[in-house]
Amino acid sequence: MAYTYEELKKKPVSQLREIAEEQGDHEELHGHLTMHKHELLPALCKVLGIEAHEHHDVVGIDKSAIKAQIKALKTKRDAALEAKDYDALKEARHKIKRLKRKVRRATV
Repeated sequence: MAYTYEELKKKPVSQLREIAEEQGDHEELHGHLTMHKHELLPALCKVLGIEAHEHHDVVGIDKSAIKAQIKALKTKRDAALEAKDYDALKEARHKIKRLKRKVRRATV
């Protein structure tokens, strides 16, 4: 049966050990009966050929354009800090924060 990382992560350790036993004799799964979940999950993913982390995608916005805006604002922020223009500094930091939150909210 084909598993995904999310499915394996939700399973209890006893079921993960059963899946490991079904896989046969692999070097990575040696001692699977005594492994804890945080050890067993990456080993199972390696044996099954599954990437051992979740992928997050940004949906609905142009992430690269927003990242370019953040980079431009960071240069403005640094220039305002050098010039001791605290109003411009505050504004740049606020805009950076808002853009970062926009990207974070669009992440699925």
